[in-house]
Amino acid sequence: MSKWYESEKCDNGIIISSRVRLARNLKKYNFHNKLTDADAEKMINDVKNSILDSRTVFGEQFKYIPMNTMNGNEKFAMVEKHVISPELMKSNKPCGVLVKDDETISIMLNEEDHIRIQAITAGDNIDEAFDLADKIDNLIEESVEYAFSEKYGYLTSCPTNVGTGLRASYMMHLPELEKTGQIKNVVQTISKFGITVRGIYGEGSDAMGSVYQVSNQVTLGQSEADIISNLKKVAAIIVQREKELQEKTYKANKDDVEDRIWRSYGILKNARKLSGKEAMQLISNIMEGRSMGVGELPKCSVELIQLMIEVQPAGLQVSNQKEMIPEERDKYRAEYIRKMFQ
Repeated sequence: MSKWYESEKCDNGIIISSRVRLARNLKKYNFHNKLTDADAEKMINDVKNSILDSRTVFGEQFKYIPMNTMNGNEKFAMVEKHVISPELMKSNKPCGVLVKDDETISIMLNEEDHIRIQAITAGDNIDEAFDLADKIDNLIEESVEYAFSEKYGYLTSCPTNVGTGLRASYMMHLPELEKTGQIKNVVQTISKFGITVRGIYGEGSDAMGSVYQVSNQVTLGQSEADIISNLKKVAAIIVQREKELQEKTYKANKDDVEDRIWRSYGILKNARKLSGKEAMQLISNIMEGRSMGVGELPKCSVELIQLMIEVQPAGLQVSNQKEMIPEERDKYRAEYIRKMFQ
């Protein structure tokens, strides 16, 4: 079954993907930081059973993966694919994740909250992502009782998530805003609307390949519809600004832009060694070239965002089924990319 990042919708514009995350806690257990290992196991089983034992089609589409059954590379590869968060990967407490077969939905158990329901869709489709997450939320709530306050809404470990517990985000490719330094102005401006910009893996991470996450900061006092509507409006402004800069840059420096794009393609198709950072930048250049409408750029055998994901360090080592030192990874990465551009 196709994964979300294998869709051509990811490569057709500025917005790569849409994500909705719901934070929930079970009423009968302490919050994460006060939860004993024994109660954590019980809580995990309660949530697992609500999905895996359900008589709906969802139950057959999920599998549960305990974090302690995976090695470091396998965990990190799931972060690279945006299936789990870096926080879940690093946790030493009993924890795991329920993953749908196409990886569009993952349910992290005992991360910062008892439950983190995450739904991802390709391209600009935040409403579908919310619908998926909401269906899973309702299914779980049929079997367990959430920690909920009539006054404040859903109760969470971090006060910033209290209320709806909803974080909605777009993964966006913003090369010209980054190159011109205007991304800093964007961050300052949208913060006034309760929206923030983070790196490719969320809070505390850096942007790679000019890929950013744009998400809401505030959940309390707003409805789910308000949060998503506000995010859509802000994202539309960012998309418009990025497109304007791309058009301006291409019109003013057509030869230089095309030279940069085609040189990037030449290196990707022929290089014998590529670091992760260089590969991400070169792939980003090709993505921008497509967005600008540069010539007839040759096709890659996979979607470009998929290529970005698959050439990350952990994913390369998992696919090659062995630990590799950086130089070995650089060689294997270049070889893999050459094959994809044949």
